[in-house]
Amino acid sequence: MSVDTTTEELQADSAEATSEDADRGRGLILIVDDDRNHAEGSRDVLEMVGFRCDVATSGAEGISMLSQRQYDLVLTDLVMDDVDGMEIIRQAQQINPFVAVVVFTGHATIETAVEALKRGAVDYLVKPLNIEGLRVRVERALEHQELVRVNRELEERLDKRFGFEKIIGNSEPMRKVIELCKQIAETDVSVLITGENGTGKELIAQALHENSLRKGRPLVPLNCAALSPQLVESELFGHEKGAFTGANFQKKGRFEFSDRGTLFLDEVGDIPMETQVKLLRVLEDGEITRVGSNKPIKVDVRLISATNREIETLIEDGKFREDLYYRLKVVTVHLPSLRERRQDIPLLLNHFIGQFSRAYKKPVREIEREAVNILCSYGWPGNVRELKHVVENMVVVSGGPVLTVENLPESIHQGQRKSPTEVQSLVGVPLKEVEKILIEQTLEQVGGNRQEAARMLGIGERTMYRKLKEYGLS
Repeated sequence: MSVDTTTEELQADSAEATSEDADRGRGLILIVDDDRNHAEGSRDVLEMVGFRCDVATSGAEGISMLSQRQYDLVLTDLVMDDVDGMEIIRQAQQINPFVAVVVFTGHATIETAVEALKRGAVDYLVKPLNIEGLRVRVERALEHQELVRVNRELEERLDKRFGFEKIIGNSEPMRKVIELCKQIAETDVSVLITGENGTGKELIAQALHENSLRKGRPLVPLNCAALSPQLVESELFGHEKGAFTGANFQKKGRFEFSDRGTLFLDEVGDIPMETQVKLLRVLEDGEITRVGSNKPIKVDVRLISATNREIETLIEDGKFREDLYYRLKVVTVHLPSLRERRQDIPLLLNHFIGQFSRAYKKPVREIEREAVNILCSYGWPGNVRELKHVVENMVVVSGGPVLTVENLPESIHQGQRKSPTEVQSLVGVPLKEVEKILIEQTLEQVGGNRQEAARMLGIGERTMYRKLKEYGLS
């Protein structure tokens, strides 16, 4: 069986392959197929567009070649006389966990191809092949596998470099956050963490504590917004038996429990004014007094606070003490919204997929590119918390190893259908400037992947390269 192509078609496509294609560092591919004509035809098609290919005309030869060279992708027939495609998949992944495997199959063996996907193949192609289908699927498989590899390397690099292994992100805003946290973690300075709901403020507080000299002592959290004004003081400072109705026993407060450790006050902007006075005194004197007692108790506590509110506005409205605000914010750590760090979405997706596939014992390994694109362009009003819940939902309802567009919750599709509010702000801007902005922002969204940006914008790759040069974009 031969690839469905002609010499004329190959020559025509060769004219389309520019020198830019050859310089992109295209992958090294191993083609394993006992049909020599089909294998060599596939090789010719791929080499015309800059890929480097080796051919093995038996399964045994393919396994031998896998052990000798580091391949980026393996194209293998499923049905061969000696060693079948399933064994090629197993051997390839054992030798190189980052290799992508795509299988050839006939119409009669589609079910076997589906089984191959479960075993670790990333895609399958039905014979007879066509030029465009072969090239597109190979590029897609290599792109996906590169994303997986980069994500794993970035996570490992961040763990080693920063010691903040629970904080996922490699965007410029998150690198600045992590660098600042590194500088202040081992100090006892008071920290105010700001940012929208769902950005991970408690995670930053935990990271600061776990990387501090107090890490052997407790980190005690308190959500100030979840308590009535009457209970806030009791929770913070404790109370004596009989101090108020219902106080049937003596109780220690969060300050005492966090002695020589860290106290994390979430939603600190919701603390009542009368409690703010007492909190300020604790920060100045280093001692607390239980409700219903006159006996001061010394405490050694590092205070980390968080808020999603504009404290300056609360101060102007007379709802927050300015002197307390400056005691809380000796250092401010501002967490960017997920919209400001879209580059981190693929990393977060990879992390949450692994987390929930283990938690729910599901065989989910990855998410398809189209679904990633949709999630990267969504507005994320709930930030990382919302993304986490979306991935959990997708993993739970998934029926296979790959999350697809069909697994996306309806709320994401509805968000995609909304027209962007930024369009009105571009009225009157010259078209060339609008085009430059669109290209620049699309590239930022896809992490600089020019091929993916071109696809999203509906233009050819050569047109994209020309536009980049025209507008001076790197």
